[in-house]
Amino acid sequence: MNKLESMAVFVRVVERGSFSAVADDMRLSGTMIGLHIKALESHLGVRLLNRTTRRQSLTDFGQEYYQRCRRILADIEETESLAQVQQQDPRGKLRVACTVSFGVHALSPVTARFLTRWPELTLDLVLSDKAIDMAEESIDVMIKIGDLENLNSLVARPLASYRSIVCASPAYLHEAGTPATPEELSRHRCLGFAHPLAGSEWTLHQGNKSIRVPVNIVMSVNSGEALRSAALNGLGIMMQPEVLIADDVREGRLVPLLSEYQPVAKPVHIVTFADRRQLPKIRLYVDFLLQQFRESLCLAG
Repeated sequence: MNKLESMAVFVRVVERGSFSAVADDMRLSGTMIGLHIKALESHLGVRLLNRTTRRQSLTDFGQEYYQRCRRILADIEETESLAQVQQQDPRGKLRVACTVSFGVHALSPVTARFLTRWPELTLDLVLSDKAIDMAEESIDVMIKIGDLENLNSLVARPLASYRSIVCASPAYLHEAGTPATPEELSRHRCLGFAHPLAGSEWTLHQGNKSIRVPVNIVMSVNSGEALRSAALNGLGIMMQPEVLIADDVREGRLVPLLSEYQPVAKPVHIVTFADRRQLPKIRLYVDFLLQQFRESLCLAG
């Protein structure tokens, strides 16, 4: 068997966690996946995986071999891409992940412009508000909103901060009045994003002063688009990312409130694997995002 192909199969098995998942990804039979692993173990004379009927795990040598295989395969891909660099004509597929709201309203239109510039590339855009394992999901580039943790083999490039706005529809404000101070929010109907870390308080800043305000959440939902729809229909006041509601604010469908009191802006980073960041397709995409989002993440419309 081709040793490089067997190494690629082994890496995918480790990252995906099962033979069947890799068989689907690589369009091979489960039996062929097993033969590739056995061929490697026979050649090396060392077991790479501990396998039972229910689970599999790496041996100590298997862990070290996995890391080296990843570096070797990444080096090969980068080396083979040198010709593309000379021609300035990168090819292949990119898998990019980010949150739903950011993906729909900011990343998708920017990515469309990127693909127009580089028509030989294709791109899978994975939108999810849940945590994503980049290795397991074969993600090349991730837009991470919030604090970074446990980068390990990853590298991060900072983007502009992710700002939010407190706002409501003109119809709601006509009915319930406009809050003049953060404390007045407690007397209004408020809409909240359903998240394990979310609570019944909003934190606003005035200069260096931080204000925590109890709010009356009448509806919580795990979709920014659903919250936007509820606010547009006059249900209450919400605090959502500027990128989600930029067009609505510009067109007067939503009215920003408490302009002197700003929600905490979240850091945003472009995250890639350290050993793959110089691949032309990844480097060009990251550079394009850095240029497009140099000053603001609010590019909707």
